[in-house]
Amino acid sequence: MAEIIMGSELAKALRQKMAEEVSELKQCGKRIPMLAVILVGNNPASLSYVKGKEKACHEIGIASKMIHLEATVSQSELMQIIRHLNEDPDVDGILCQLPLPEGLNSEEVIRSISPKKDVDGFHPINVAKLYMNEDGFVPCTPLGCMELLHRMGIDPQGKHAVVIGRSNLVGAPVARLLLNANATVTICHSRTQELAKIASQADILIAAVGRAKMITAEYIKEGAAVIDVGINRTQEGKLVGDVDFESACTKAGWITPVPKGVGPMTITMLLENTLKAYRQREEKQ
Repeated sequence: MAEIIMGSELAKALRQKMAEEVSELKQCGKRIPMLAVILVGNNPASLSYVKGKEKACHEIGIASKMIHLEATVSQSELMQIIRHLNEDPDVDGILCQLPLPEGLNSEEVIRSISPKKDVDGFHPINVAKLYMNEDGFVPCTPLGCMELLHRMGIDPQGKHAVVIGRSNLVGAPVARLLLNANATVTICHSRTQELAKIASQADILIAAVGRAKMITAEYIKEGAAVIDVGINRTQEGKLVGDVDFESACTKAGWITPVPKGVGPMTITMLLENTLKAYRQREEKQ
């Protein structure tokens, strides 16, 4: 049976270290890191995500600036707010919660956030740095996946990693992180032929396809590390991943559950990116 790697436990340990770092800053009388989050409209899922981020900031002691705008806000008004945050010396990290309401251009918003404060890692400059294997901000979920592999004691070097999913949010960046770590990487997607055959050759399998319980035991190599990025709800309302957990456990060496797997790591990496942005700005002052 697979060893279950609880992202919730790893996230708790990492946040404790962050809280200690912030506590030391306070004791030294230094400025406290600040994360600014922009929420446009009242999408229930987005509201929930933003509240989770606010709670996480409070948990480790960093300041949070939550800017909640009406769905009717204009593109120019939104851009003006971002420009102000870019120039605000007290703000270290900025993110705009996606998706945006219809009529707003998310690409323009992403490009307008300063790359030095882009803690989501979506700005083209940070994307380029990832692909050039240079230091920048990396999207939080892929970064969390790499931390989970580290927790499993798995060095990607020389391993065959298969990523199922090619989105710019998860699949593509996590594949690049694995390649940068000297893994041999195969990216699969909805049009990949003989998907199960390819996946079953992987030492490291990252499932980010967005289909509930699609990845069964036949997709998994004996003893492989399986990271399930999927978040799906069944008709009964139960939260499940892209991996059929019970089936996969009979073959995998390590596996992350859903919930309490990758999810808690995503917000934790957002906090880490915010602290990183803070450290970089303080070093230059």
